Amino acid sequence: MFKIQQSLIDGEKPRTKSENHPDISQVMIIQGHNNFPISWLNKQGYCEYSIFLENVQRIEVKPTRNMVVGTKEHARLEEEFLRDAEPATFEEMIETSKTAELLSRELPVISERYGIRGFIDEVWMTPDEFVIIDDKPGTRAFPSSIHQVFGYCLAFKDTVKEDRKIIASLRERGTDNIFWSAYFDQRAENDIISLINRVHNLLLGKEEFIPTQNPKKCRSCRLKSKCDKKTLPG
Repeated sequence: MFKIQQSLIDGEKPRTKSENHPDISQVMIIQGHNNFPISWLNKQGYCEYSIFLENVQRIEVKPTRNMVVGTKEHARLEEEFLRDAEPATFEEMIETSKTAELLSRELPVISERYGIRGFIDEVWMTPDEFVIIDDKPGTRAFPSSIHQVFGYCLAFKDTVKEDRKIIASLRERGTDNIFWSAYFDQRAENDIISLINRVHNLLLGKEEFIPTQNPKKCRSCRLKSKCDKKTLPG
């Protein structure tokens, strides 16, 4: 596969104007609507109350060891990728992939329609399909991880607006081991849109953030010392 890195070239400018939400961290206001990071779909599946603590109450805690390791691994892979990657606009990448196979990393995607944005760890583009890959520690396909990669698929589909099939994949961090994959079909699309709508309703105050009832999650949560809703083991 050709390695291609999306770049702003030939005077290309960002398409959207945005501003920070006045009260909720990491939320942008784009065209008058909230836009949140796709990674929140993972947090929501783990414990959506953590989003409230960290981004509404703005509680600050140190990153976990997994977060630090993940950041370093992302940086290493990106540096390695950039050694032989060629720059291209997103439109050029899509056009090239109609006749050739190519690979890109840290691909930015944003959907004004669904109010989500993020960076896809890796994308394989072929004349027949797009493979959206999210790297995770371990090899368990948690529902929250699946929600996140489906969010990337939705934002990518909304950007590309093509009929090529999209495959969602989870890969063990630092390896070539894709341990879960599934077609991003209509059912998956409907389910993730419903979940995204819930998060938007949470941000608008139309619904309440629900804490997990799983004490194992509470024990491993980096926000546990600041949480007033944690579930203690019986």
